[in-house]
Amino acid sequence: MISRTDRSLVANWWWTVDRWFLAAFLMLMGLGVVLSFAASPAVAERIGLDSFHFVTRQVIFMVPALIALIGISFLDARYVRRFALLMFAGALVMMVATLFIGMEVKGSRRWLYLFGISIQPSEYLKPAFVVICAWLFAEHARQPEIPGNLFAMILLGLVVSLLVAQPDLGQTMLVLGTWGAMFFIAGMPWLWILLLGAVGIGGAFAAYATFPHVADRIDRFVTGEGDTYQVDMSLEALTRGGWLGKGPGEGSVKRILPDSHTDFVFAVAGEEFGLIMCLVIVSLFAFVVLRGLYLARRETDDFTRYAMSGLVILFGFQSIINMAVNVRMMPAKGMTLPFISYGGSSLIAMAISMGFVLALSRRKPQRRVASGMGGLGSRAAAAG
Repeated sequence: MISRTDRSLVANWWWTVDRWFLAAFLMLMGLGVVLSFAASPAVAERIGLDSFHFVTRQVIFMVPALIALIGISFLDARYVRRFALLMFAGALVMMVATLFIGMEVKGSRRWLYLFGISIQPSEYLKPAFVVICAWLFAEHARQPEIPGNLFAMILLGLVVSLLVAQPDLGQTMLVLGTWGAMFFIAGMPWLWILLLGAVGIGGAFAAYATFPHVADRIDRFVTGEGDTYQVDMSLEALTRGGWLGKGPGEGSVKRILPDSHTDFVFAVAGEEFGLIMCLVIVSLFAFVVLRGLYLARRETDDFTRYAMSGLVILFGFQSIINMAVNVRMMPAKGMTLPFISYGGSSLIAMAISMGFVLALSRRKPQRRVASGMGGLGSRAAAAG
């Protein structure tokens, strides 16, 4: 047991870290391993691999993910910004390289194959982008003569251009939604809300007209015609599971569901462990988002408030998109479920992202409570 009188680095971390957040992240990672045992053996056997190929890799990926989650949580806000800047630069270089030497899968170039490992640079770009934009918004709020909002818009244009070039419209939508929410929290004028809303609607129509696979997915979602096999099987799995599920290893739909270990792991959870387990998963995601927004609202530092809000909103949006696709509330997106779906890049990048949240939410001495989301309380306190 660590004593409160202990002044070591680890003791200081233990008494200042948000243990509710930490527990939620560890629970989600644990569920990821459990559901990997449930969902991935059938996929591995179907493509001629060892039954526990994906399970083993998921456990291996869990080691650097845990190291990243805990290690980054020791950083203060200044080093969070520096780490994010380095990660953004590295991910940006890899994103550009992906367009030329990346592996092409189903018509998209989203992965680099380096040293025997496939890496999806966009997963690492997202949390770094959120932190840098939070810093730019905060600098503009602190000194209006600094064009932080303009630079954030330029960065958004750069990131969106690279994502569309892959193309990865799901991640593009996720980044745009998160950035828009952060800009709103930072005090976006109503005129900008209308303008950006119009641009977003125009972009959606342009994507529908430009990318055949986007139009095809939207048409299938609206009409229910065409190849809706995976979504149909996902709904079948959830229906068969009922409230309590068929039991661990007893699911049958997962054996014919191609992406049961990645995009549709939520359906496997429903079939084998029931809707009760699905509600537990939804509750954990909701807890992280709501607690993150609650703690962000109490922060007096603009950067910390914007960064925490953006990171948990990113986390929440990605979770909602994945689960909404599983229950046919959105067109198929190919989005992983944070901490639970199989995937090394997704798992490690999400651990880094939530490591940022743990670092920024650590209790600070003489913390004062802000009066609202807009930051008026913090600026008044600073002025005083």
